[in-house]
Amino acid sequence: MAPTIRLRTRRAAVALATAVFVIAGALLAVTLPNQAEAQSGPVPTGELTEVTGFGSNPGDLQMYVYVPDAVQPDAPLLVGVHWCTGSGPDFYNGTPYAQLAEEHGFIVLYPSVTRESKCFDVASPEALTRGGGSDPVSIKSMIDWVESNYTIDAERRFVTGVSSGAMMTNVLLGLYPDVFAAGSAFAGVPFGCFATTDGSEWNSQCSEGEIIRTPQEWGDLVRNAYPGFTGERPRMQTWHGTEDDALRYPNFGEQIKQWTNVHGVSQTPSFSDRPRSNWERTRYGGTDSQAPVEAISVEDVGHNVITGEMIPYVVEFFGLDDPAEDPTDPTSEPTDPTDPTSEPTTDPPDGDCSATVDVVSDWGSGWQANVNVTAGAESIGGWTLTWTWPGGQTITSSWNADVSASGSTVTAGDAGWNGEVAAGETRNAWGFIASGPAVAPDVTCSAG
Repeated sequence: MAPTIRLRTRRAAVALATAVFVIAGALLAVTLPNQAEAQSGPVPTGELTEVTGFGSNPGDLQMYVYVPDAVQPDAPLLVGVHWCTGSGPDFYNGTPYAQLAEEHGFIVLYPSVTRESKCFDVASPEALTRGGGSDPVSIKSMIDWVESNYTIDAERRFVTGVSSGAMMTNVLLGLYPDVFAAGSAFAGVPFGCFATTDGSEWNSQCSEGEIIRTPQEWGDLVRNAYPGFTGERPRMQTWHGTEDDALRYPNFGEQIKQWTNVHGVSQTPSFSDRPRSNWERTRYGGTDSQAPVEAISVEDVGHNVITGEMIPYVVEFFGLDDPAEDPTDPTSEPTDPTDPTSEPTTDPPDGDCSATVDVVSDWGSGWQANVNVTAGAESIGGWTLTWTWPGGQTITSSWNADVSASGSTVTAGDAGWNGEVAAGETRNAWGFIASGPAVAPDVTCSAG
């Protein structure tokens, strides 16, 4: 059946050098245009395009692709995998990969979940079996569709993802080492860690960082996913916040154990440095920017770990950039950085709870904020926040909360898993992207 293609006509015209991109579930303040009429054949350039009928799709995913105007004749392919509650268009709008594709000529593929959770399946036996079904097979079909319409460099296929997408990055590298050259995972877990057999999408033991295995045991899970494979394994870059309370920090070390074992390299770093004051970067099996395993621990940061200043390091690890560019150059430090890692230091509120909105980035056309909830003298099991915007602000995207708006009034409730806050403690609970002038409104918090 011939594929159907729908266009979303947004040109990648924003210069990367003049914008600050904040990701980790964050989106730029961009509204997707209306769909154009369906077309067939290779996709138009410079536009986010939805493709249907791309092949076997047991995960019922949607496929979006961005082909730059200056696509290379033998183009690299980057698969960008979104977070829970997100979508392919969200990942497109919230990351600079389309702009970078225009600069470097690679193609970007954005899988998009349609099930209610908007989380990728990284848990079922089907998802953890090569060719077994579910989302990995759907993503592989998308890659095959791209390769049937464009000449792709078989040595330069890459995948990156955030949260659920980071877990899928681990899964894809484990199932399809013959497809991918490298992956970059932001707040993920090892391949096989999230496995369930009861139909559940969530593995609490893994998310809490309670599954601890030997490097050999972790490595065997990957090797057994494709036992006949004898080729070169994909390189892995992994990022994790030390205060991650959704996919806890022990998963960072377990990923290192897994992928160093898969590559047969020592768990003792060959190289270590601090590209930023709160980043600790270690490399295993090599010292250059494309070592077999690279791990970046981000101190005092929660689950929303990824920021725009990290993207050049992903591009460098994949080798998608101009060799003349050097993201480790200290001059690339933002001239007006806002530290998203700082926790507010507040006394426990007199009431059940209180909350603050902390602006962590402002790029002119939009801004990002984290929302912190502090419990009073007693712990709380849930929270509802309300505030009124002072001057035309609008939330364009949010994560880890149930958000609604009526005029200038915003109401946000916990997502279930992040409702509990211990007595007198503060939780970096959720975040959002907004348009209009950046402000920190007065917030009313109700426990329950």
